[in-house]
Amino acid sequence: MTTYAIIPSGGIGKRITSSLPKQYVKIKGKELIAYTLEIFQKSDLIDKIIIAAQPQYFSLLEKIKEKFNISKLSKIVEGGVERQASVYNALLATNAKDDDIIVVHDAARPLLSQNILNRALIEAKSFDNIIVAIKATDTLVSGDTFVQDYLNRNSTYLVQTPQISRYRILTDAMESANKMNFLGTDESILLYKASHKIKIVEGSSKNFKITTDEDLDLFKIICDIK
Repeated sequence: MTTYAIIPSGGIGKRITSSLPKQYVKIKGKELIAYTLEIFQKSDLIDKIIIAAQPQYFSLLEKIKEKFNISKLSKIVEGGVERQASVYNALLATNAKDDDIIVVHDAARPLLSQNILNRALIEAKSFDNIIVAIKATDTLVSGDTFVQDYLNRNSTYLVQTPQISRYRILTDAMESANKMNFLGTDESILLYKASHKIKIVEGSSKNFKITTDEDLDLFKIICDIK
């Protein structure tokens, strides 16, 4: 059985003030995506890494691979307009077997711990579909300009990545969504719509996604503390 890490890296990151997509911004001389790739490079449970990216960044990714010794990076494929297409392109490029494990992780989540990754991968051997998520701690409301309702935070989670599935299950769920022209925000939604059970593994607030300038500033502070 082979375990593949798929890193969708085709996003532009419009909420970050930069001429480059956020995953290629340098922090302390290292691109953000390099921090993420090192997590999977260091894991004994990951066999191969595949990145889906815009073609104009292929050469930069090759340089990152060489500079930071990301030897598990086996393929860089063209990403799609949406995350869903990027993951699907990478998925097909794996040439995986039905029961192989696929780990999808955001390029801009550079603080995933080995402990959380390992726990999620161990659970994936018993349960076909895994998401990493954290329980909501703040009061949750729904609405737009005004509050319409309050949600029960005791049974509400904030979904993170990695998200893990068997190759055939994830491929079938993605192809089903494509046929229905359904665009999901992540893989777990596609699995849920395809009636698959998804087990939750507790994540961490440290495993946040860098989306805004404030997130980037926080990551810089954390890098300085380390």
